[in-house]
Amino acid sequence: MKATVKGRYEVDKSSAVATLSTQAGDARIKASITDATFASGPSLDGLVLSIEKPGAFIFDYTVPKKDVRFQFMNSFKVVDKTLNLTYTHARAANRTTVDGSLVFNPTNKVSASHVFGSGNCKVKYWYAHGELRRTVLEPSYDVANNAWDFAMTRKFEGGDSLKATYQATTKNLGLEWNRDSKENGTFKVSASFNLAEEQKYPKLMIESTWNCEI
Repeated sequence: MKATVKGRYEVDKSSAVATLSTQAGDARIKASITDATFASGPSLDGLVLSIEKPGAFIFDYTVPKKDVRFQFMNSFKVVDKTLNLTYTHARAANRTTVDGSLVFNPTNKVSASHVFGSGNCKVKYWYAHGELRRTVLEPSYDVANNAWDFAMTRKFEGGDSLKATYQATTKNLGLEWNRDSKENGTFKVSASFNLAEEQKYPKLMIESTWNCEI
């Protein structure tokens, strides 16, 4: 059995999520709780039960809301290229999304995302530069808003990475530093700036994840 604890801290709020998971054949069963579960004494608030088979499906059941979310994944070969498709439906929100990605080679990939009934589609191009593919460029286009977003990630030895993002629709500039360790979990620090505001104060966020076997 595997236990995961994730903590998130922002200036105006903080949150925590704990997850227990165990293997059941080629599937995985998980139970997740949040800090809301114990905020006013033990309760079912924030309790989510899940069963998933990697690369095939995910089924989530939110206990207090009696809400269901399911996701199906599959991959196909199209002219010797890999096409990945993901279908997601959230019952309470009545929201259905289809995501697809076409992998041309290890350094080039195109993906698209469409929410049914929205009339919108987002298209992203993924490019990894260099022999070790440590620099990743991700321009994306929002069809409905006729706007571009940009992201660039630089990976370093030891599991560290630095990511910069810019969203043209909201004029948000973001910087994120991430450390990924098999022994100590992950640690992330991010700051975002709204360039449309006269006083550009950063919005800070710290997130840490710990994993352990029980």
